Amino acid sequence: MSKKINIVVGFDQRESVAYHTFTQSVIEKASLPISFIPLAINTLKGYEETHADKSNDFIYSRFLTPYLNNFEGWAIFADGDMVCQADIKELWDLRDESKALLVVKHEYRTKAHRKYLGNINEDYPRKNWSSIILWNCAHPKHQILTPDFITNQTGKYLHRFSWLEDSDIGELPIEWNWLAIEYPENKNAKLIHYTLGTPCFKDYRDTEMSDIWHETQKRIVDGFDK
Repeated sequence: MSKKINIVVGFDQRESVAYHTFTQSVIEKASLPISFIPLAINTLKGYEETHADKSNDFIYSRFLTPYLNNFEGWAIFADGDMVCQADIKELWDLRDESKALLVVKHEYRTKAHRKYLGNINEDYPRKNWSSIILWNCAHPKHQILTPDFITNQTGKYLHRFSWLEDSDIGELPIEWNWLAIEYPENKNAKLIHYTLGTPCFKDYRDTEMSDIWHETQKRIVDGFDK
């Protein structure tokens, strides 16, 4: 029985408030101790980000999660642009030793071909599968995921989990990666993903389900009402 949940979280200085808002939302509802690793590029010794087609600083470094956990045990990777509305232990309890990893297997076409900071938002196979990953870090097929290997792989290869067979990839319930704006509004989603733009950006400040993000962010500054 695991006594601690390991979570690797995407971090980009341009939206650092997103990281802190997400971790706040996890801590508020967690029933087990949490260990967070922010994927801040300046802390990833031995990894050089050379990809030119990146929309954020952790688009490729997320695949270092097994390496950062010494290829041992389990870990969760999560984009920073999320809010957790349930006990993260519920996600943790979905671990399946027969799988190399588990993801929400989205099948959708985007409503917007531009997203935050003017980044191009293209449709592609397995889009957003890698935004929340329940990693079996000890799975032998992940041993290739070293800093040098990831530096030299394409986004297509990595985000489609091409080092795995389809049977190695387990499926999570869609409520654990609910795409704001792209999907119908769902206030009861366990994990809301502001994939087109975190409400910290002015263009997304008042978009669908942004009120949930703002309420969480406000508690970081003001605490809970007494």
